[in-house]
Amino acid sequence: MIGRLLERLADALRARGAFMATAESCTGGLIAAACTSLAGSSEWFERGFVTYSNEAKAEMLGVPSALIVAQGAVSEEVACAMVEGALAHSRARFAVSVTGIAGPGGGSVAKPVGTVWIGVARTGAPAAATLLQASGDRASIRAASALRALELLVALCEAS
Repeated sequence: MIGRLLERLADALRARGAFMATAESCTGGLIAAACTSLAGSSEWFERGFVTYSNEAKAEMLGVPSALIVAQGAVSEEVACAMVEGALAHSRARFAVSVTGIAGPGGGSVAKPVGTVWIGVARTGAPAAATLLQASGDRASIRAASALRALELLVALCEAS
């Protein structure tokens, strides 16, 4: 399934002469690794940011520290700021971001383990974020997050 999804992503980006970038927190580079596992990905994959800490989100992507304090790192607003930062700090025309709580600890009543925000954006248009409530262990939450992020990015690319 993921192989076909990656082929669709590659085809959509190549057809547009576009590059993509990733900004990942809880997935820790899984999306970038999946993309670069496809031969020829240098034609459409520009770079990946693994911004696990709040400081990295601020330093590498320009996410305002005040936004992280006000909304929390796992939020719609931060997912949007991350994906916008990935576009601003790369040559990419399309980007995806992921920020969430993969567990087994770190969750709360308001944001339980499995809460993941996925942002997608293209240059010249506002970012959008989608909430994923994943279940299972840490590995399955991370895998589900990466898969959903790729699905959302493919949909954006194919519609653009």
